Amino acid sequence: MTPRKPPKAEHTRELILTTALHLFVAHGYFATSVHDIRRAADLSIGSIYHHFSSKEAIARALYDELMARMTELVASASSEHKSSRLRGWSVAEQLCQAAQQEPEKVKFILHARHHEFLPEAPPICSSRPFELMQEIVRDGIASGEIRPMDPIAASLALFGGVIRLIQMCLDDVLQQPATSYLEEVWEASWRGISS
Repeated sequence: MTPRKPPKAEHTRELILTTALHLFVAHGYFATSVHDIRRAADLSIGSIYHHFSSKEAIARALYDELMARMTELVASASSEHKSSRLRGWSVAEQLCQAAQQEPEKVKFILHARHHEFLPEAPPICSSRPFELMQEIVRDGIASGEIRPMDPIAASLALFGGVIRLIQMCLDDVLQQPATSYLEEVWEASWRGISS
């Protein structure tokens, strides 16, 4: 069993990640240095390098943690219902709520060009959360809820509008929270692929 990190070490690591997230979203990965993170977090450079070997390691940890949380969110929302329509709606609703509650985290997942600084990371559309969304669509095709079509195209049709809605809200193009528009966007998306 791995020994648990002391609370101070956990706090410092979390502070580094939270500060890096804020700076990466506000200024971009390439415009943010380890020294910027050190200054904003009010830590020594040694504290940062004690937890992470490089800025890329910070970004990798942040990406991995956020993708794990997103996977958990999609899996949990999807497990609440049997029909693909309700499973998909639940996922869409949870994604919109996450964007409202934790906008920087969702911005980092949706806006950052991860392949530029994490070249070995799979494209976001090949990540586990998106695979789970495709499973909802495949199940819907198998059950007859969704008309026979390419599962990837159906997934794009079903969830693409919701993701774009979230992006527009995060970019302040839309003034109301994403949940205010969700029902209309979801209904249009569902009608486009349903049997």
